[in-house]
Amino acid sequence: MAMAPSNPPPASLPTSKDVDRVSRDAIRKAVNALLKWKKLQSKNPPEEEEEEPPQQEDQDDFIYLLVTLKRVPPKDDTKTPHKIPLPHPLQDPALSDFCLIIADRPNSAHSKLTVDSATRKLKSQQIPISKVLKLSTLKSDYNTFQSKRTLYDSYDTFFADRRVVPLLPKVLGKQFYKKKKKLPVPVDLSKSNWKEQIETACSSALLCLGTGTCSVVRVGKVGMGSGEVVENVVAAIDGVVQVVPKGCSGVRSFHLKFSESLALPVYQKLPHSNLSIEGIVKAAS
Repeated sequence: MAMAPSNPPPASLPTSKDVDRVSRDAIRKAVNALLKWKKLQSKNPPEEEEEEPPQQEDQDDFIYLLVTLKRVPPKDDTKTPHKIPLPHPLQDPALSDFCLIIADRPNSAHSKLTVDSATRKLKSQQIPISKVLKLSTLKSDYNTFQSKRTLYDSYDTFFADRRVVPLLPKVLGKQFYKKKKKLPVPVDLSKSNWKEQIETACSSALLCLGTGTCSVVRVGKVGMGSGEVVENVVAAIDGVVQVVPKGCSGVRSFHLKFSESLALPVYQKLPHSNLSIEGIVKAAS
């Protein structure tokens, strides 16, 4: 265990006296250890098996911040992802495939927006959306597990008219929601600034509070420099404590991990105590 340095670095962390104990040094050590582990994994991949283990489908090259709260968040807080700005975006729109889901409910004032009109507006604003889907098309053409899985695998990010977001869990199914990795990002299509909203979402991490106490936020990926990931983690922690119930006092712990790695602690609040533990990670030799 190690205590936070008496003179913290100038880069800001959350202002709470508890979360201030998440030192940049602890974050840096955890990030370096994870990146080193990932590099070793790529040099020494596991031997091929006749049948790929089922868990392989959930592996990716992202680093996740695991957020553990002291209490289950209110149900209303779990319905919509929270956007947390990052200094170093995790995706380049020019190299990504995006899908936009629009509302077309009958007898609705919002049904005037069609695939053609939405596509024209996207093109006029030079927004790199690869596919526009109507809600009714989702219901009719993607009603089997395999079709939903194919849709899930076809795009890097899904955006959706905020007015239909509450309807999507039933339409899209568990594939999109069980891991919370591709939850549709709400955008307000009633406003004219579509491009600004999409760009803001692309430069942000998404915090999707679950029905339990644990949630994850993407904060880095393979190919980024260690310093960039550290800065993203700092920004993500700052953003998380601003949106979770009771702020930093409601946080039990923060961990960092790849999808298939161990979770490395960077902050833990001891139960029934005002003491905190910072994770100190020794890089593999």
